[in-house]
Amino acid sequence: MRHENERIPGSEGLRLAVSLLTVIPVRCGRVDRATARRAMTLAPVAGLLVGAAAAVVVTVAGRLGAGSLLGAALAVGAMALLTRGLHLDGLADLADGLGSGRPAGDALSIMKRSDIGPFGVITLVFTLLIQVAALAQAPHRAVAVTVAAVTGRLAVTWACRAGVPAARPDGLGALVSGTVRRRDAVAATAAVVVAAAVAGLLAGGARSAVLAPAAVAAGLLVAAALLRHAVRRLDGVTGDVLGALVETSTTAAIVVLSVA
Repeated sequence: MRHENERIPGSEGLRLAVSLLTVIPVRCGRVDRATARRAMTLAPVAGLLVGAAAAVVVTVAGRLGAGSLLGAALAVGAMALLTRGLHLDGLADLADGLGSGRPAGDALSIMKRSDIGPFGVITLVFTLLIQVAALAQAPHRAVAVTVAAVTGRLAVTWACRAGVPAARPDGLGALVSGTVRRRDAVAATAAVVVAAAVAGLLAGGARSAVLAPAAVAAGLLVAAALLRHAVRRLDGVTGDVLGALVETSTTAAIVVLSVA
């Protein structure tokens, strides 16, 4: 069994990140917390794959004459397909659990149910509407959807940092919680911010070069607030919490980029 501090090949961690965060079929080796640490550190790379695919969709839709609203809807739909809708499902489950107002154990039981309650439905509808409307308004939609998708997965990196507990003794939360070293999360954030600034500069000049990193920051701040509330209410994180953080952070980033 690997020790958590043992060096894990980057390709092994990346394969696990892609496997956990997308539908892309990759073969993973042994899955343990050491590999999970590397995978969650590299989560933004999985976001880049999802965002790039959505960028292709929105770009092709525009060149085929589709309106901005339709193109945005297709891009958001593509992101949902590329993740099996698991992050949206997590968002709905967390909304139902937190919206119930019940103690942690009862809220977690609600989140494990296969059905979606009224809080979940309302949250899903408004989140998707905001994503589509904001992306449709963004002047550089390909860059916006890519930066937003990467930001959403960067929020997962921070949610899995050392000191954040798991709400359950099993499941995805137990595997990945507390695995990411803070310095690695900072390094991943720096890389994302620089890449976002460069992408914004190439797409829209100096204003976009500033706004793209601001969108990353906004996404992380909103995710941090939700994470704090979820940990306080549930005593830790679960896979549903991580999925909700992806969608929340992605939405916040798109909204910021819609005013470029």
